[in-house]
Amino acid sequence: MKKLVPILNERDTNRVIEMAWEDRTPFESIYYQFGYTEAEVIKLMRKTLRLSSFKLWRKRVNQGVSLKHQKKRSSEISRFKCSRQRTISNNYISKR
Repeated sequence: MKKLVPILNERDTNRVIEMAWEDRTPFESIYYQFGYTEAEVIKLMRKTLRLSSFKLWRKRVNQGVSLKHQKKRSSEISRFKCSRQRTISNNYISKR
């Protein structure tokens, strides 16, 4: 039985692509928020990006420096967002 991939609107698609480009956002957080596995994110990136951009992204993800998997990250980091980040609708850091 084939798993159904959630259909994303343009805003969510852009957010998934943005999260995939971020070095410190693991694939697990993308799955948690949007239901896309690593393979599905790769397919989305391949379909959406230009070929040169996709190759650059794959090169970054495959490097040893990348922390795109929760298992490769330090056990101290267990959250999906910065501790100083507010809710999505009010996303800013107040003046100190």
